[in-house]
Amino acid sequence: MHTERRPPSAPTFTWIYAVATLLALAILGVGFYRLARDGSDWTMIAAGGLALVAVAVTWPIALALGSRGAGPVGAATGHAADGALTAKVDQLAAALNRISEQQLLSDRAKHIAYRDKERDALRRAIQEDIARQEWDLAMRLADDIEREFGYKAEAERFRAEIRLKCEECYRKQREEGLVAIDKHTRAEQWNNALREAEKLLGMYPDEPTIRNLPTEIESRRQNHKRQLVESWHEAVARHDVDGSIEILKQLDTYLTPKEAEGLQETARGIFREKLNSLGKQFAVSVQEHRWHDALGVGDQIVRDFPNTRIAQEVREKMDVLRKRATEPAAAAT
Repeated sequence: MHTERRPPSAPTFTWIYAVATLLALAILGVGFYRLARDGSDWTMIAAGGLALVAVAVTWPIALALGSRGAGPVGAATGHAADGALTAKVDQLAAALNRISEQQLLSDRAKHIAYRDKERDALRRAIQEDIARQEWDLAMRLADDIEREFGYKAEAERFRAEIRLKCEECYRKQREEGLVAIDKHTRAEQWNNALREAEKLLGMYPDEPTIRNLPTEIESRRQNHKRQLVESWHEAVARHDVDGSIEILKQLDTYLTPKEAEGLQETARGIFREKLNSLGKQFAVSVQEHRWHDALGVGDQIVRDFPNTRIAQEVREKMDVLRKRATEPAAAAT
């Protein structure tokens, strides 16, 4: 009895296309994920899209060929087509596998490239922080090179460089500050010297020599004051009126009210002697008709001793002296 053979309900290779479709969709999904993360990586999306196109094009053809495979001749032809399609699908799966492996290799290459860039960026940042004298920030970045990249030797070299630069900067700032303080003290600019000391104290509060700077500046000020007092007494003893007055002017900013009171009587005597000397010079210049000399001495008396009787007498004669001082010039014309 002859029985009719029925065609298979579904080709035996259908499951291969289902697997290929799932694989293509998986690659496409990974591609969208990477695009969302990096914003510019289209490789996986392109690979997944190509795989879906290949499956969509070949699957209907395979189904059509499978449907024509009924009957003895068709079955043989169908089995041959089946094998050919299976080989093509295997090739497609192998190609997708290679794409996946290449993508993984690309990811590793990117990771290595980004790692090198990050390390180079850290190196530049350390040098920039050193240039800005941001020592703590530079130290933290050096620690990051060791912790994140494992370059212990390089991190230690950076730390040594940072410590060296910090010490050099400290020595330079300290020396410049001390030179400025010495310059101000020599010029008797004590407030400027104290400001420089306070600046150094703000930068190096734990340095013993820096902490003692205000005391040293005050000690130098007191020594200079004692020298001025001694010089003044010496000038008074040798009747150097002009020298005594000049030193007394310098002493004015150093003396306390009590100290000034102790020198007051001697200072009055010096100024009286100076005034008497100027008065004699004025009288002699007038007697000898040296009108310009008389005007110069008279101006000094009025300027330095404005409230004295001699100054009042000189003021009364100044107009006459100025008139006589111009007479020779008028006669010459």
